[in-house]
Amino acid sequence: MKILVVGGGGREHAIIRKLKESQGVTELLCAPGNGGIAADAVCVPVAATDVEKMVDLACTEHVDYVVVAPDDPLALGMVDALAEKGIPAFGPNKAAARIEASKVFSKNLMKKYGIPTAEYETFTNAQEAMAYIRGKGKYPVVVKADGLALGKGVLICEDEAAAESAVKGMLEEGLFGASGRRVVVEEFLTGPEVSVLSFTDGKTVVPMVSSMDHKRALDADKGLNTGGMGTVAPNPCYTNEIADVCMETIFKPTVAAMAAEGCPFKGCLYFGLMLTPDGPKVIEYNCRFGDPETQVVLPLLESDLLSIMRATTDGTLDQAQVKFSQKSAACVVLASGGYPQHYEKGKVITGLENGQLSGADAVVYHAGTALKDGQLVTAGGRVLGVTATADTLKEALKKAYAASEQIHFDGLHKRTDIGARALAAL
Repeated sequence: MKILVVGGGGREHAIIRKLKESQGVTELLCAPGNGGIAADAVCVPVAATDVEKMVDLACTEHVDYVVVAPDDPLALGMVDALAEKGIPAFGPNKAAARIEASKVFSKNLMKKYGIPTAEYETFTNAQEAMAYIRGKGKYPVVVKADGLALGKGVLICEDEAAAESAVKGMLEEGLFGASGRRVVVEEFLTGPEVSVLSFTDGKTVVPMVSSMDHKRALDADKGLNTGGMGTVAPNPCYTNEIADVCMETIFKPTVAAMAAEGCPFKGCLYFGLMLTPDGPKVIEYNCRFGDPETQVVLPLLESDLLSIMRATTDGTLDQAQVKFSQKSAACVVLASGGYPQHYEKGKVITGLENGQLSGADAVVYHAGTALKDGQLVTAGGRVLGVTATADTLKEALKKAYAASEQIHFDGLHKRTDIGARALAAL
């Protein structure tokens, strides 16, 4: 089959590298792709959010199957547009993608179907939101923009002044544009966080191996929130007992709820969970593979990814083989200096051959790279993800960090404590 992967980051690179292992794949296209993905797939300069041009590309290239990886094109209805042309795709349709594209939709879904989550209310008026917050009088409090905001639309407010700044910023000052015209105000939950990606065909749900993300820019979980500075899998806080509870109280009920609402979810449903003293609760849903969680989860997948993806599209996931290795995986993100705020692009990257480390026992996933005059250069905030697998997490981390030392570019920034919390939990 000829496959088109939509997107151009580390997640897409991880998907492509895993699809390359599949017997059923004869040709791989990626749009727009990036400098490193170009070593593994034919990159075509079409923006991931350009639904019309992407569908045209799939038709012109006679693509057999499309993997829509990022949230924006899913929310824009790319899967629906491809279906109209008779092209099957991995990912939810527009109606189902609302589970991520609208926080209000997802929170109301959880309330209606009794899925455990933080207590909340939704608002379009700043005064009413602040009256609710003052009435509760509990800090920190969480203020979320309703729509997609590149992972930056969630603000944890330590006091009333911070809450007022967040609420007014979104509802009155247009901090996140249309995405922030409605806000969710919710209680702040405590406990270990766990990410669980899952395959679902709208009826059956098959969780993947759990993972732990590291969102803060600096060591010891300090600094600004980022898209993710590294990940480990599995997450040691997520025991088999907790997994069983999540399956019965969260995973199955969510898939059933979406079907009951007339928008069955097909594709990868991401559960962002908090293991609170009162049991596991949903912090957020994503309608696609997480980034950089994918970079540690897919390397542990032993089954054929294309077969599983097609089973989610065809509604035959209950018959598919989905097997994960018992090993551990660790991903260390190499970022541009200054990320997630101001950073420079175009820095020459050294230490790689055809985008990979020769002789190193690790894989390099390209998140923000480009080819310029035959040289690989930085082209984003998160530049590379260096992933290693091993029998133990300690060994996987050691391998990933050792491999990362061989890569250089001006201003390179990485956290030195990825996996430290997980090792402590072990």
